[in-house]
Amino acid sequence: MVQRLKKNWTKWHHTFHKEILNNENLIPNGYQLLVSVSGGQDSMALLTLLNEIKDQHNWSINVWHGDHKWHSKSKDFANKLKNYCFQNNIIFYLNSASQVNTSTEAKSREWRYEKLYERALEIFKKYKTEQKVIILTAHTSTDNAETFFLNLSRGSDFAGLGGIHKKRLINDKFLLVRPFLIFTRSETASICQDLKIPYWEDPTNADTNLKRNFIRHNVINELEKIFPGCSNKINVFMDKLRNHQRERSELCELAAESFVCEEGIKRSPLNTLTKQTRATILHYLLIKKCNTQISTKNIRCITEEIFKNNNGRKNLPNGIIIVWNKNFINFTN
Repeated sequence: MVQRLKKNWTKWHHTFHKEILNNENLIPNGYQLLVSVSGGQDSMALLTLLNEIKDQHNWSINVWHGDHKWHSKSKDFANKLKNYCFQNNIIFYLNSASQVNTSTEAKSREWRYEKLYERALEIFKKYKTEQKVIILTAHTSTDNAETFFLNLSRGSDFAGLGGIHKKRLINDKFLLVRPFLIFTRSETASICQDLKIPYWEDPTNADTNLKRNFIRHNVINELEKIFPGCSNKINVFMDKLRNHQRERSELCELAAESFVCEEGIKRSPLNTLTKQTRATILHYLLIKKCNTQISTKNIRCITEEIFKNNNGRKNLPNGIIIVWNKNFINFTN
């Protein structure tokens, strides 16, 4: 790859590098980077910027491509990306999916992350050093806005409406990082144009029978015409929701401590709270004590029964039992 840093350090390099420097734990120096590259504009822009600043951070770049076989040119696109990586001295990994792996959007996503985890593990074992591996994807703020509408339509709670997380763990081992959430899809198109980056657009991205594509073309695009910049405003709102969730969790933890004693959870002060607050605290204590998620329906049912009846017992999934008397509530599993 032609190194542009000295001759052509663009505003895109500056914005991206600033994001890395301002978030020192986002992509630490000296890591092996496994970049998920579809070949489209977003992932090719990410790959280019990472590769052009890698020497400043002592990164090693590895590319993973998943051939979903969704269209007739998928194998050709995979080969073009492979040749591009070969010409630019970038290690290239390829996995080809079966029809079963990609029969739905959800299964396709599961397959991608499963294969990314396997490749990250392979890289980690290959070098047999303390050098760690980070997985990167090219999700943009536009993807985040689409996720908001998808989750809103599905009836998601506040946590789901918080959108795509900038980083999370895969299988409790490898960190998945999304450093391109600072850019919109129109900006990644400009990055490719300004830096003359080749890309290969998947024709299935135009298929509005796929839910995300429908949101992209028929909702986000139309909203941007009416309210220019609305995708960025939706992202700001999602940041506020995530902050709200963190504040709520911290306050819940403090409140829950005041209800717990050696005999169990004090029932009387808990019942002075509103139904929703009681449910939130009970849910938090259940997760903390039994390390498992309980459905919203079950939590509401328990909250109502504990409020109405002085004594009771409820069997929950995963062998969890909740029992209560006039004074205390206890969980067992």
